[in-house]
Amino acid sequence: MDTVTIRLDYPATFDGVTRDSITLRRPKVRDQRAAQKLYPEDPAGQELALFAALAEVAPNDLEGMDLGDYNRVQDAYFRFRTPRKDQPVDAQKAGETAGERTADVAA
Repeated sequence: MDTVTIRLDYPATFDGVTRDSITLRRPKVRDQRAAQKLYPEDPAGQELALFAALAEVAPNDLEGMDLGDYNRVQDAYFRFRTPRKDQPVDAQKAGETAGERTADVAA
């Protein structure tokens, strides 16, 4: 999987356009290194810079997201990195809204 689209429960504005989803591409080592160079002493800043690069949006736009939606962006990123036994191998499920995840459990 090269990208994952995360549907937002609370639409956010990215580059001046309000959207109800955000798409991340798979991270590269250079993405992580660039974020570390930008914010050498700030792990939260590194994360924002990294996610912004993967989504091709400004870091400030990510800061305006709902925290629950941002947590799903974090989940998608970490699923790119290490699939766990209790989760799907790919990152796709991380892009689902809370309601969709509940529907899967109920089925």
